[in-house]
Amino acid sequence: MRLKLSTLLTLLFVFPFSAQGQDSAELAQQLSNPVASLISVPLQTNFDDGFGSNDEGYRYNVNVQPVIPFSLNDEYNLISRTIMPLTYQHNIVAGAGSQTGLGDVVQSLFFSPKAPTASGWIWGAGPVFLLPTGTEKLLSGEKWGVGPTAVMLKQNQGWTYGALANHIESFAGDSNRADISLTFVQPFLVYNTPDGTSYALNFESSYDWEASELSLPVNLMVNKVLKVRNQLVQVGGGVRYWVDSPEGAADGWGLRFNLVFLFPK
Repeated sequence: MRLKLSTLLTLLFVFPFSAQGQDSAELAQQLSNPVASLISVPLQTNFDDGFGSNDEGYRYNVNVQPVIPFSLNDEYNLISRTIMPLTYQHNIVAGAGSQTGLGDVVQSLFFSPKAPTASGWIWGAGPVFLLPTGTEKLLSGEKWGVGPTAVMLKQNQGWTYGALANHIESFAGDSNRADISLTFVQPFLVYNTPDGTSYALNFESSYDWEASELSLPVNLMVNKVLKVRNQLVQVGGGVRYWVDSPEGAADGWGLRFNLVFLFPK
C-alpha cells in the first residue's frame, strides 16, 4: 500500500499535470456511467481488516478493471467490463498464514443503446461470467459461474444516479468446494463538478444464497480527472464502512484508492 500511494503522490506532485476544463467534466461524467463508450483501465485498491475469529486478519486488493466498448451497429454498443483481483491477505483463515496472487476473474458484457431513452435513461444488459483463475486455494472458489447482469442510470445537471446488478450461479468446477449462488446489487450516486471532480457514494451489497449471508460495504469517494504529461487519468480515494458482513469477514472501516487510465477516442 505504501509503495502504491508514494507512486501516486509522485505522479501528482513531481510530474506536471493540468485540469482539462470542459473535457475533464465530460470525461468525469462518462466515468460515472458504467456503459459509456470510453476505453479506461481502472486500478482500484482496497484495504479491509477485521477478518478471522480474532479480527486480526487483513486484505490488500487491487482490482484491475479494463473497460472496452465495441460498436455493433448504428444503435448499439457492446461494453466489456473485466474485474481481475490481485490480492495479498494475511490471517484470513486461522493457521493459513498469507496468500498472494490472482483471484477469480469476473467478466461482464453489456449490450447498450448508444442513445438514452426518450425519458433520458441509459441502460445495458447481458451475461456475466465467473472464471476460476485463482492462483491460491484461498483466493478462489474453484467454480465456473454464469448469470445475467444489467445497469440502469440517469444523468442530469452534473448528477448521475442508478444501479448495477448481477447474479452468478456456479455450474461446474471442484465438486468439493461450495456451490456459488451470489447476487450483487450496487446503487450509486455521483455528483460531477465543472472542473472534473466527482463525489461518489455507492453500496456494494452481495447476498450469498447458499450461506444466507449479506455483505454490505458503503463507499464514499472523491475523484478528479487530470492530465499527467500526455496521459489522462482519474485519481481519487475515500473510505468504506461495512454495515453488515458474515462472521469472520471484514468489518468496520476500510480504505479505497482509484487510479484510472483514460483513452478517449
